[in-house]
Amino acid sequence: MYPEITLKRGREVSLRRGHPWVFSGAIAGMKGKPGDGDVVLAKDSQGRGLALGFFNSRTDIAFRALTRETGRVIDASFWEERVLAARQLRERIIGKNTSAYRLINAEGDGFPGLIADIYNDTVVCSITTAGMEKQRENVLEVLIGNLKPARIYEQSAGRSRSMEGLNQRKGFLYGSDQKGSVRVMENGHLFEVDFIGGQKTGFFLDQRINRERLGALARGMTVLNCFCYTGAFSVYTAAGGAKKVISVDSSESACAAALEHLKINGFSPEDHPVIEADMFEYLRNLQGSFGMIILDPPAFAKTKRDVPKATRGYKEINMQAMKHLAQGGMLATFSCSNFIEEDLFYKIVQGAARDAMADVQLLARLEAGPDHPLALGHPEGRYLKGLLLRKS
Repeated sequence: MYPEITLKRGREVSLRRGHPWVFSGAIAGMKGKPGDGDVVLAKDSQGRGLALGFFNSRTDIAFRALTRETGRVIDASFWEERVLAARQLRERIIGKNTSAYRLINAEGDGFPGLIADIYNDTVVCSITTAGMEKQRENVLEVLIGNLKPARIYEQSAGRSRSMEGLNQRKGFLYGSDQKGSVRVMENGHLFEVDFIGGQKTGFFLDQRINRERLGALARGMTVLNCFCYTGAFSVYTAAGGAKKVISVDSSESACAAALEHLKINGFSPEDHPVIEADMFEYLRNLQGSFGMIILDPPAFAKTKRDVPKATRGYKEINMQAMKHLAQGGMLATFSCSNFIEEDLFYKIVQGAARDAMADVQLLARLEAGPDHPLALGHPEGRYLKGLLLRKS
């Protein structure tokens, strides 16, 4: 029914263990003439069916698994089953006071190359693989039929699409009420999400449980929120009883949004100031100490070539933060760079503590919330790494 690829002997092991990717060098032969983005059947060297998945001749990742059920037809009904499963999970894990969450997390939900985020009555999606591009109309039909949103906006842009042979694309896919922002609630806190002009799909939904955790620890503390973006960590820590929260970002529009978010949640800008500044320079010139510092920078390493420079950047900000952390103070430090692996990030932070001459306790490892599930055999999907530390 579908074209076939045959893997070299022994190269099926990772696929059998649950890793969803097959690299081009693992393919021994092909039956049929699949186009980029077509569904193919992957077989082992003995001719036994392994999985159906997307094929792309342009990329190192030549096959992205969809299902082990090799007799399935990949059509609208297939995607409807997947969307219903994703909805059932979110209904169980998302609280009633939250209207912003991730519904579909790419391979983690069985949709290689598709992200779909819910912002109240708005769906914002991103397609990054040729396979999902070819299934776009089927998936769109299912999302509209099952979610009945007011609007769907597409944010399909970035390096991954170019590598897959796709053009950049942004715009409304559905809905006559086409506005660019929507107010949402997260754990009872209010945020205005700019899903057209904002970063990613407009809001960093992956940090929800970490915001909740730090908010609960912030009572009585003076907090420095570095790279604050639109101030979500600031709102949570202020709500948790922090004496003062200082929010810093280099973006004028992000600072304006952070200030607005503090205001709509009932917090005074006099008590919780927002400062527009280069974060590296600000940390170098910083005076005084803080009970809590939050480091949630943008991705410093967007390619493998960026790793050495990114390593220096992460070390610098962590060292400066540790120097300005009060005795007994807490540091929450994150990396969202795919190319900075967890072990490397840990070593970078260790080196920063050594250079700052700080004795530090590890309280917890932090990661994305459960609305960002991962396939167990796909560690590459775990892009967000974080450490919660205490200066002892």
